[in-house]
Amino acid sequence: MAGGPSVFVALGSNVGDREANLLAARRGLEARGFRITAMSSLYLTEPVDAPPQEWFLNAVAGGETALSPEALLQACLETEREMGRVRDVPRGPRTIDLDLLLYGNEVREAPGLVLPHPRMPARRFVLVPLAEIAPAARHPILGLSAAEMLRRSPDRSQIMLHERSLPR
Repeated sequence: MAGGPSVFVALGSNVGDREANLLAARRGLEARGFRITAMSSLYLTEPVDAPPQEWFLNAVAGGETALSPEALLQACLETEREMGRVRDVPRGPRTIDLDLLLYGNEVREAPGLVLPHPRMPARRFVLVPLAEIAPAARHPILGLSAAEMLRRSPDRSQIMLHERSLPR
């Protein structure tokens, strides 16, 4: 991925003004040291492995950071907290959900941080926007590109391109 982003964060929201939530999350990440160089389109996505709830608006941001993976994860959690994210229902509705998907070729398995994101290969709501901005981004364990993971994903949930994208 020479020249392209090497760190990818998934953004999702299904409570309130979803577009405004994603924009606020993007700005929160940038203010905390994640320089976004690529932003996917917005996608309306069906909730997966979750209780009944509204559809999500999802995107993936790619970029660069001097933060360690642990510090970037903290930046994601701080942004979620600042935006009022409450974790009272497992996989329930949320104002914002930020997931660290890939951090270069890092492979980690520690309490609270697993890289690459363990459910990424089976989630179209992450793979479609990731493959849009970085089809050649490689999963460091599977050795598959984002485009290959998308083609092989068992997930058949609905995902539709949203009519608008986030303003810069």
